[in-house]
Amino acid sequence: MFVSPHLDINSLGHLTIGGEDTVELAERYGTPLYLMSEEELRDNCRQYRRSMEEFYGGRGLVAYASKALCCKAVCRLVAEEGLGLDVVSAGELYTARAAGVPGKRLILHGNNKTPDELAMALDYGVGRIVVDNLTELRLLDTMAAATGKRPGILLRVKPGIDAHTHSFIRTGQIDSKFGFALETGEAMAAVKEALAAKELELRGLHCHIGSQIFDIQPFCHAARVMLELMDSIRRATGTALPELDLGGGFGIPYIPDNDPVPYSRYMEEVSRTVKEFCGERDFPMPFVIIEPGRSIVGTAGVTLYRVGGVKEIPGVRTYVSVDGSMADAPRHALYQADYTFLAAARAGQPPARVVTVAGKCCESGDLLGENVPLQPVAPGDLVAMLSTGAYHYSMASNYNRIPRPAMVLVGEKGHRLIIRRETLEDLVRNDLD
Repeated sequence: MFVSPHLDINSLGHLTIGGEDTVELAERYGTPLYLMSEEELRDNCRQYRRSMEEFYGGRGLVAYASKALCCKAVCRLVAEEGLGLDVVSAGELYTARAAGVPGKRLILHGNNKTPDELAMALDYGVGRIVVDNLTELRLLDTMAAATGKRPGILLRVKPGIDAHTHSFIRTGQIDSKFGFALETGEAMAAVKEALAAKELELRGLHCHIGSQIFDIQPFCHAARVMLELMDSIRRATGTALPELDLGGGFGIPYIPDNDPVPYSRYMEEVSRTVKEFCGERDFPMPFVIIEPGRSIVGTAGVTLYRVGGVKEIPGVRTYVSVDGSMADAPRHALYQADYTFLAAARAGQPPARVVTVAGKCCESGDLLGENVPLQPVAPGDLVAMLSTGAYHYSMASNYNRIPRPAMVLVGEKGHRLIIRRETLEDLVRNDLD
């Protein structure tokens, strides 16, 4: 029934997460409230790590893409599980550092890294910097010379793959703000310049084709395209680059119709492609990196809301208004993403009708879900929005001066607050008179 094995229904008919009653959690911590299952987070990390060991003989790295959800507790947890971290800003790098994640286990991304961000990466000894363009390559070379450090870099390449996902989260095609184009010869030219840079160590290539992808073949295709380029580089320069970062983008179930294959299947199929290519071309097996983010945290998250009103427009629709909004759950407003909703205190009952879940922002488009099957609810009831672990807190805003919600981690030892609820004072803290 549920998208997560750590969700259930107790004897009261209440939705539970990690064995904890969501109704009781809402009473204790208030709403809106982000909940995360610690056990599911750890299980997902271990599945990826085991599959890397099984299919690549341990010659690889799973790097959690922290843009999906970045806070000290989550960064610390994934590091404890043996994963690296992919960070894309000074803020994410600072958070990882505050959580105690070693610099060598970090990968810095970004299509327009500032000099300050590159300086932070050099200072902290970030293990890999993914270079996006020639301006950045030359700037980093100059900065490295000034500091006496020789950072390891990967070059981001657009492999030209159609990932069959929403255009807003498609990243591997030629018309993308990210990376070097393959078709124009730009990628090969960048490789040659990077190899000639005395202060930089070119370790390999990186690609990312998009997010929320259910098909395996685009990943296999991307791996082969990237290996073809690596083989061309070997023939053109005599250098066999030792690392290949294949990014992430594995889909998760938001609604019952979503049917992703097990993540181990992705790993198995892509590893077969890599091994077959290396055998055919006598190419040294590269150290493989993957960067799952959403698929580690997505289904581990639930958001709880309190119903403020139910407005029925005969012959049109029924609005269920909640105390959250697109400020804390932006994905439906951004690209019509679908979700599963439940009445937290009646989770075992069948849906009573189809509704639109509306937020409290002063925007007609502030909707969390449309045409949503939902159990009976009335003002004061709790609504649970499932699979909200990824791209909810991390994309949350203070639009309409609404404070961001708290987050609670639920684990074997009970539950604990890992992000406090913002206060009204927080909203004016940086305002000047």
